[in-house]
Amino acid sequence: MNRKISGVCPIIATPFTPSGEVDLAGFRRLVRTLAAAGCHGLTLFGIAGEYYKLDDIEKQQMAEALLEEAARFDSAIIVSVTDHATELAVRSAKRFAALRPDCLMLLPPHFLKPGAAAIARHVRTVAAAVPDMPIMVQYAPEQTGVGIAPEVFAAIYRDHPNVCHFKIECKPAGPYISRLLELTAGRTWVHVGNAGFNMIEAFARGAVGVMPGCSLFDVYLQICAALAAGDQSQALALHGELLTVLNQIRQDVEMIVRFEKHILLRRGVLSSDYCRHPSHEPDTTEWAMFDAVYQAIARLLRTLPSVG
Repeated sequence: MNRKISGVCPIIATPFTPSGEVDLAGFRRLVRTLAAAGCHGLTLFGIAGEYYKLDDIEKQQMAEALLEEAARFDSAIIVSVTDHATELAVRSAKRFAALRPDCLMLLPPHFLKPGAAAIARHVRTVAAAVPDMPIMVQYAPEQTGVGIAPEVFAAIYRDHPNVCHFKIECKPAGPYISRLLELTAGRTWVHVGNAGFNMIEAFARGAVGVMPGCSLFDVYLQICAALAAGDQSQALALHGELLTVLNQIRQDVEMIVRFEKHILLRRGVLSSDYCRHPSHEPDTTEWAMFDAVYQAIARLLRTLPSVG
């Protein structure tokens, strides 16, 4: 049941038309582009995908479109359940599981800062509702403001072995990753978030995947290929060039969402870089700095596959 998912599994951006409607045709084209270009997995409704700006009907339409488009490719499919209420999360988990993705990702509730016991109960309840579906728990305390000890996740894994993947985004993430893998005897799989800022160290500690935004996916693929080949110096060099861009565009979450979409527009994948409001609106200096760092990394970008 529990399939290992590894490599580059980017968060799929949500394309909008200039009037703010979900662009399903553009979404399908983006999915085909990422899968055809060799992404090992595709992740729907991550924070970088603006899930919090979508209604339930739009989410269902996008999930169905993703599974339909992905059927012709080998990329693993991960769909995130983000509902705050446990009862609603169970409904969403069952609905998405019926589409047969490879894994569900679960963002624990964070509004009004529920405690560790409430969060653990939420994860356990959802896991029990879909026992045959692998689950990845997203640990993003910087975004949610809720801290969870690795011992809590390890205990959940022991009782619910389908909770076998973890996306770790705390800072620093390294010791947390090592401790979680130690507590689970290396039988769980860890994926790196935070745009892959610490992916070199995380992979050295046993992480198997990275889940960044999707606009620079080919740079992440090159880094992962270098790590897989044992060429850490090349991986570090590539990662250093990537950090030049990330340090500029990831000063807050809405900022990187905005610039990720603009990169996809520049690369010809999206026809609009519209973000639903509230969003980050770059000023002239930010645009100038973006242009400078983007030109610096442009040589690493690959020609995109023709997907229609």
